[in-house]
Amino acid sequence: MGSAERLLADHSLRQLLDSVAARTPAPGGGTAAALAGAFAAGLVEMSAKFTLARDAYADRHARVQDVMERAQVLREQLIELGERELHAYEPVLEAQRLPGDDPERGERVREAKSAAADSPVAIACASAEIAELGAELSRTGNKHLVGDAITGALLAEAACRAAARLAEINLAREAQDQRLTEVAGRVRQAAAARVQALALPGAGGALDGVDR
Repeated sequence: MGSAERLLADHSLRQLLDSVAARTPAPGGGTAAALAGAFAAGLVEMSAKFTLARDAYADRHARVQDVMERAQVLREQLIELGERELHAYEPVLEAQRLPGDDPERGERVREAKSAAADSPVAIACASAEIAELGAELSRTGNKHLVGDAITGALLAEAACRAAARLAEINLAREAQDQRLTEVAGRVRQAAAARVQALALPGAGGALDGVDR
């Protein structure tokens, strides 16, 4: 495991936040979006596990098991994407350092930005799916975890929207790129999940001492 991987996998939360706050190119918005999505996935997993632990929800255990397993997969994917984001923009910076009169500079920058859009697109896709899973569990999961499921949906939507915007910035010169259509659809998907999650009357999930 390289030093970049250790940054996310092994460092403390305080160390990670200090790294984000530092005057360095990375970790930046992409990594932060990926980790927000991963936190959202963790909340969905937690909600699913507390639902599976209660016989009162036995009629939906099969579906909730699927939700939990999918959230686990997406959480790992988002962590990996956060790691990838640590270096995704380096080729762009290298291309931008070329002399302004270098005939290859413009194309090098364009190609590097296009490549750098891949991981934000993937983050947006994974986060949109998490938003949907969180919204689903806010309606069907353990009632004492409604607030946690809603928080997962909202965090995931924010991660999706942020990552999509990063992709759009990198693809500003690629108006016909299909990835722009992809992320726009994912933003709509995540926004719809947020609306569903917040539509619950009296939705709440505070820890009130009950056995969850």
